[in-house]
Amino acid sequence: MFEREVYVARRRKLAERIDGGIALFLGNDEAPMNYKDNHYPFWQDASFRYFWGLDQPGLAATIDLDSGEEALYGYQLTLDDIVWTGPLPSLGERGARVGVADCRDIARLADDLGAARRSGRSIHYLPTYRGDGALKLASLLGTPPGGLAEDASEELARAVIALRAPKEPREVEEIERALEVSHDTHTTAMRATRPGRHEWEIVREVEACHARHGSPVSFPIILSVRGEVLHNHAHGNLMEAGQLVVHDSGATSPEGYASDITRTFPVSGRFDARQREIYEIVLEALDKATRAVAPGVPFLEVYKTAARSQMEGLKQIGLARGDVHEAVELGAHAAFLQCGTGHMIGLDVHDMESLGEDLVGYDERVTRSPLFGVAYVRLGRALEPNWTVAVEPGIYFIPELIDSWSAEGKFADFVNWEAVKEYRDFGGIRIEDDVLVTADGYRILGRPIPKSVADVEATMAG
Repeated sequence: MFEREVYVARRRKLAERIDGGIALFLGNDEAPMNYKDNHYPFWQDASFRYFWGLDQPGLAATIDLDSGEEALYGYQLTLDDIVWTGPLPSLGERGARVGVADCRDIARLADDLGAARRSGRSIHYLPTYRGDGALKLASLLGTPPGGLAEDASEELARAVIALRAPKEPREVEEIERALEVSHDTHTTAMRATRPGRHEWEIVREVEACHARHGSPVSFPIILSVRGEVLHNHAHGNLMEAGQLVVHDSGATSPEGYASDITRTFPVSGRFDARQREIYEIVLEALDKATRAVAPGVPFLEVYKTAARSQMEGLKQIGLARGDVHEAVELGAHAAFLQCGTGHMIGLDVHDMESLGEDLVGYDERVTRSPLFGVAYVRLGRALEPNWTVAVEPGIYFIPELIDSWSAEGKFADFVNWEAVKEYRDFGGIRIEDDVLVTADGYRILGRPIPKSVADVEATMAG
């Protein structure tokens, strides 16, 4: 937990951005795995943690935006609770740690909100993303769950995004603490991989790294020889020589900040000629896209920089053709790049997207494209200083897409489908770093994790 003054200042800045009413923040509750007292690992709501600092279940808080009064709601521990949990800080002690003097039993929350509504006051709340949270919020507000999304406060969401997007130096330090764990997990995965092992064996070694560091994963681990499946969480394949492994995973710092790193490496320990060729194209795209990061630059342009670089590289080896700028503007590059090339990163690995992906990633100047592939770009708006973003170009050979688009002759002016068909079983390659937008450019965060061909092969040999 940061110093008390950090959370007090954050809440004060938030209150200054919203005109009147009550701002309601619901922390997350425990999520039962198979019966009510057997829980999944607890994960606090990121906005609650950002403003209130507390990483325990069953909490809620309000800010009276007219008077400035704040209240923290939670359960008062009983002797029965202590038998199972041991002694824990009281609700009052938790409040004192984050600068809240008014601490109330959670049973009061519904009545307090009801009184505010009856007096005609607005209740501002953020969009919900968990079913149990939606049911709890609907009960507190006396409204059908189906109406929650429509009535969520865009004003509050925009204010939260504006405050959470630029990272304080202490937040950047936390992301780099998570990246130190990622250095261990990714080099461990490289060294552990060899023909004849199953993907799940490598995943278990990655999980052991997290356990050694006391660092939970920031999202379910992606590690597969089926790298063309963009979010492949299956780990059942037997790894064979000639295949590539895409390993996309992240760690969580003590204060809850995420890392998100992807590396791709050969099962055999050495890239063959064709693998190296495609890998170098993606690596060059990562370099060019990262160097394009700067304040005022739309991240959509960073995406297009990566896409154009990849199309140019594919053109040089005979898989693409034509003008690469035109190809990207028309969406032909989506034959190889079907997703975005990055997102914000912070307390959420896809930072703040639960508040509304378009609110986070777009604005009145940069709007979402309807084109296949480009429509999946999560972040398009102009970058600002102190934002932290993941940059992750990739080339993916998806057999079903190749078969469908080649049969249609789609983008035949830009894609050499006959040559691409030879890559149906290639898989995919993604390389990803976490990057800080500085006052005049960028800084790649964390200790360098092997990504050149020579460094990857040397790591695997070690």
